[in-house]
Amino acid sequence: MRPARGMTTDSATLARRTTKLVAALGVVGLTLAAAACGEAPAESPEQPAGDYQACMVTDIGGIDDRSFNASAWQGLLNAAEQSDQFAEPQNVSSAAEADYVPNLNGFVQQGCDFILAVGGLMFDATTQAAQANPEQQFAIVDAKIDLPNVYSMQFDTAQAAFLAGYLAAGYSKSGTVATYGGLNIPPVTIFMDGFVDGVAHYNQVKNANVKVLGWDKESQQGTFAESFVDQAKGKAISDAFVAQGADVIMPVAGGTGLGTADGALASNGAYSVIWVDVDGCQSAEQYCSVFLTTVVKNIPDAVRDAAINASTATGLLSGGSIGTLENNGVSIAPYHEFDGKIDQALKDEVEQLKQDIINGTITVTSPSQPK
Repeated sequence: MRPARGMTTDSATLARRTTKLVAALGVVGLTLAAAACGEAPAESPEQPAGDYQACMVTDIGGIDDRSFNASAWQGLLNAAEQSDQFAEPQNVSSAAEADYVPNLNGFVQQGCDFILAVGGLMFDATTQAAQANPEQQFAIVDAKIDLPNVYSMQFDTAQAAFLAGYLAAGYSKSGTVATYGGLNIPPVTIFMDGFVDGVAHYNQVKNANVKVLGWDKESQQGTFAESFVDQAKGKAISDAFVAQGADVIMPVAGGTGLGTADGALASNGAYSVIWVDVDGCQSAEQYCSVFLTTVVKNIPDAVRDAAINASTATGLLSGGSIGTLENNGVSIAPYHEFDGKIDQALKDEVEQLKQDIINGTITVTSPSQPK
């Protein structure tokens, strides 16, 4: 647990170790006494290797959203697996935005050392909790909070979505592709901006006229489900796009997008899906056959590194990280079952675009890009 006020990190660590040693000697003494009386020693329950407690509050959608909540949780699990400093991580799900503050405060009261908030919607609640608890370590995914006790993890997903947009335009047989979001917020629209620009780049290079439904970058207006969990709404939006000719759709809507994937699966190949956040063939493998690719945010590694760094820091961790194509913080996933269906020339062009973005030959922009 974090040091009490007035206690240094070293002294707090020593106190914890002393307490553990006393407890361990007590267990040994009781076991020896029981053995001396001829009783079989009781089996001690398996204890976590460490006592650094990492805790996570999910955004709406829950721990198993097959998207950013699930990937952030995987990051904490990876941290605990790779470092013997950690106790077993804990999480609590938010059913509504009203749950954010109580959930964060609940973990403060439990004495969690590292409290992770997932999603840009948690900006205000995390800021409030961090200001009220200046000695508590917080972290947040998909937002930037300039406080000395908050570590912020952001991702320039416009870069990877640019590649996905170019791929979608090149793969489309109908000449129409589409995208929609869960809510009109920066962590969502940054994907849509990159996707639209990738299609535009394809049109420029190939003298083509592939249309994009669902998003206008200039006006920053488009189609939104107003939910990250409503699969029926996701399917309805996708059906409307397909009726207008779309044969590749990129939902940026968490669990809502599973409705799009389900519709694609039932369509017998009428359209394919570009997933986001976590490789869809890993997070929602039952739909792998319809996932053209995924615009990946490497949230697991960012969260893992933040948690481990916080556990070894002499003070509070602040600042943050920005994932890009260059540092592998964002990427597009392998093509999996579509690998043999995509022309090699198109694959090569996408790979070259990636290098062009990394070396600055092509600049991808979005009003929602992290700074």
